[in-house]
Amino acid sequence: MVAKILIVIAMLIAIPLIMAAFIKKDYTVEQEINIDRPKKEVFDYLRLLKNQDNFSVWATMDPAMKKEYRGTDGTVGFVSAWESDNKKVGKGEQEIKGIIDGERIDYELRFIEPFAGVANASLITESLDENRTRVIWHFDSRMKYPMNFMLLFMNMSKMIGNDLSTGLANLKNVLES
Repeated sequence: MVAKILIVIAMLIAIPLIMAAFIKKDYTVEQEINIDRPKKEVFDYLRLLKNQDNFSVWATMDPAMKKEYRGTDGTVGFVSAWESDNKKVGKGEQEIKGIIDGERIDYELRFIEPFAGVANASLITESLDENRTRVIWHFDSRMKYPMNFMLLFMNMSKMIGNDLSTGLANLKNVLES
């Protein structure tokens, strides 16, 4: 009887581990919004990483979060670090990794707590006409084995996508008011 119980327990552990070996590890989320402002004005605002504090959902989750900045904002290498007791915010940093002037800003997000991880994000601007700009917020990440098994039960497009959409709506509100 004990042997049968141990076999069942081993199978309950082995099945998810085996499944995780065949489940995707990468995921991408992208949201966009149109803003009634010229592309240069929108890009110049987005270029400054500190401005994300005015529209990002994550930046507003904990008004008491500790922030630290290193480098020159709006340039490659600038780092915005945060630390919060709120588990939804945690501890981490975001670094500007690349800028194509007027077009795109690439970031690397390094999460430290409550879970370690790395993600890449981009803010992309496209001119719709001389007074309207499309902003695309792109997010890529990866869940390591065996944690990628959780992707079967998590809708990352919805979870992260809702935060990106809210952030973009906040951005539109800031820039159009």
